[in-house]
Amino acid sequence: MIRNAPKIKLMKEYGRRLRLDDQAERKLLSAAEKLVKTGEWTVEQKLLFSEITILVRDTGMRNERELYRIRIESIDWNNKVIFVPDSKTQEGRRMVPMSDRVLSVLKARCGSRREGWVFPSKRSRSGHLTTVARLFREARAAAGLPEDLVLYCGRHDYGTRVLKKTGNLAAVMRTMGHKDVKTAMQYQHPELEIVRAALNQTEAASETSG
Repeated sequence: MIRNAPKIKLMKEYGRRLRLDDQAERKLLSAAEKLVKTGEWTVEQKLLFSEITILVRDTGMRNERELYRIRIESIDWNNKVIFVPDSKTQEGRRMVPMSDRVLSVLKARCGSRREGWVFPSKRSRSGHLTTVARLFREARAAAGLPEDLVLYCGRHDYGTRVLKKTGNLAAVMRTMGHKDVKTAMQYQHPELEIVRAALNQTEAASETSG
């Protein structure tokens, strides 16, 4: 028994800054190919890893709670959207648009199946995939990428890319299932490009006038 509850000061949490961008994806997928050639991975493991990496980057879905739990019934092939029925927030229930390569990956993965988990797994009690953490660690090491880079960084990259291309923060919030604007604002890197462009224009003007 203690008289008073102890006061615990938590360390300040900083948002994830690393992005699983195009360059990182290429390195990871190249490393996956090498791991197959050396016999450390099977072709099936490489395929699964490649599909998950692409889907995280192009859907922005939370990998464990959303992506691994996709059911074929939640895919609208005609309208090219994925319905996320269960998420950690009410806003998380949403429609996620599919890029062309996401559509291609899912069609190949699902084949003729019309129901069930997109990523079934006999090893888990839930019946669906629950993690690719080991595969990601191995591919990351083989690719020589920093340990701070995790699969979830693909979601951060998605938000950054969509906001940069559209300039529409509301659209980013809806497709990613964000409720708090502050959370979505972490993807607002385009202002850095605006500042850089302004500086370059100033320098160019100075050189011209000089």
